[in-house]
Amino acid sequence: MLKTHVRPSRDLRNHYSEMVKALENHDHVIITNNGRGESVLISMEIYAEFEKFLHERYIYNELQKSKAQLSAPNIKLTPHNEVMAQLRQKREDRSRV
Repeated sequence: MLKTHVRPSRDLRNHYSEMVKALENHDHVIITNNGRGESVLISMEIYAEFEKFLHERYIYNELQKSKAQLSAPNIKLTPHNEVMAQLRQKREDRSRV
Protein backbone atom coordinates (compact mmCIF):
# COMPACT_ATOMS: atom_id res chain seq x y z
CA MET A 1 0.00 0.00 0.00
CA LEU A 2 1.23 3.48 -0.81
CA LYS A 3 2.33 5.72 1.99
CA THR A 4 2.08 9.45 2.22
CA HIS A 5 5.07 11.16 3.75
CA VAL A 6 4.78 14.75 4.93
CA ARG A 7 8.03 16.69 5.15
CA PRO A 8 8.86 20.38 5.59
CA SER A 9 10.42 22.17 2.63
CA ARG A 10 13.77 22.48 4.45
CA ASP A 11 14.08 18.68 4.19
CA LEU A 12 14.46 19.03 0.43
CA ARG A 13 17.89 20.46 1.14
CA ASN A 14 18.79 18.56 4.30
CA HIS A 15 17.27 15.08 3.71
CA TYR A 16 16.73 14.81 -0.03
CA SER A 17 18.16 11.27 -0.30
CA GLU A 18 15.71 9.99 2.34
CA MET A 19 12.83 11.55 0.45
CA VAL A 20 13.94 9.99 -2.83
CA LYS A 21 14.14 6.56 -1.18
CA ALA A 22 10.47 6.89 -0.25
CA LEU A 23 9.71 7.38 -3.95
CA GLU A 24 11.34 4.04 -4.80
CA ASN A 25 8.37 2.30 -3.13
CA HIS A 26 5.96 4.39 -5.22
CA ASP A 27 5.11 6.46 -2.17
CA HIS A 28 4.72 10.19 -2.45
CA VAL A 29 5.96 13.04 -0.32
CA ILE A 30 3.91 16.12 0.50
CA ILE A 31 6.16 19.13 0.94
CA THR A 32 4.93 21.65 3.48
CA ASN A 33 5.86 25.26 4.07
CA ASN A 34 4.90 26.75 7.44
CA GLY A 35 2.77 23.66 8.13
CA ARG A 36 0.69 23.92 4.96
CA GLY A 37 0.87 21.57 2.01
CA GLU A 38 2.64 23.26 -0.87
CA SER A 39 3.67 20.60 -3.38
CA VAL A 40 3.98 16.86 -3.94
CA LEU A 41 7.09 14.91 -4.82
CA ILE A 42 6.41 11.80 -6.94
CA SER A 43 8.55 9.38 -8.93
CA MET A 44 9.09 9.87 -12.65
CA GLU A 45 7.23 6.60 -13.29
CA ILE A 46 4.11 7.82 -11.51
CA TYR A 47 4.44 11.21 -13.21
CA ALA A 48 4.57 9.51 -16.63
CA GLU A 49 1.42 7.52 -15.79
CA PHE A 50 -0.31 10.72 -14.70
CA GLU A 51 0.68 12.49 -17.93
CA LYS A 52 -0.67 9.55 -19.94
CA PHE A 53 -3.94 9.67 -17.97
CA LEU A 54 -4.31 13.42 -18.59
CA HIS A 55 -3.62 12.98 -22.31
CA GLU A 56 -6.18 10.19 -22.60
CA ARG A 57 -8.75 12.25 -20.71
CA TYR A 58 -8.12 15.20 -23.02
CA ILE A 59 -8.60 12.99 -26.11
CA TYR A 60 -11.79 11.52 -24.64
CA ASN A 61 -13.21 14.99 -23.93
CA GLU A 62 -12.37 16.19 -27.45
CA LEU A 63 -14.05 13.11 -28.94
CA GLN A 64 -17.15 13.80 -26.85
CA LYS A 65 -17.24 17.38 -28.17
CA SER A 66 -16.97 16.08 -31.74
CA LYS A 67 -19.71 13.57 -31.12
CA ALA A 68 -21.99 16.32 -29.82
CA GLN A 69 -21.24 18.49 -32.85
CA LEU A 70 -22.08 15.63 -35.21
CA SER A 71 -25.46 15.12 -33.57
CA ALA A 72 -26.42 18.77 -34.12
CA PRO A 73 -29.15 19.39 -36.69
CA ASN A 74 -28.15 21.03 -39.98
CA ILE A 75 -24.62 19.65 -39.77
CA LYS A 76 -22.86 19.48 -43.13
CA LEU A 77 -20.07 16.95 -43.47
CA THR A 78 -17.44 17.23 -46.17
CA PRO A 79 -16.03 14.00 -47.59
CA HIS A 80 -12.36 13.33 -46.87
CA ASN A 81 -11.27 13.47 -50.51
CA GLU A 82 -12.82 16.95 -50.90
CA VAL A 83 -11.06 18.24 -47.79
CA MET A 84 -7.74 16.90 -49.05
CA ALA A 85 -8.29 18.45 -52.47
CA GLN A 86 -9.02 21.83 -50.85
CA LEU A 87 -5.86 21.60 -48.75
CA ARG A 88 -3.74 20.68 -51.77
CA GLN A 89 -5.20 23.63 -53.69
CA LYS A 90 -4.36 26.04 -50.86
CA ARG A 91 -0.80 24.69 -50.69
CA GLU A 92 -0.37 25.12 -54.45
CA ASP A 93 -1.79 28.65 -54.29
CA ARG A 94 0.70 29.60 -51.57
CA SER A 95 3.66 28.12 -53.42
CA ARG A 96 2.88 30.26 -56.49
CA VAL A 97 3.17 33.49 -54.54
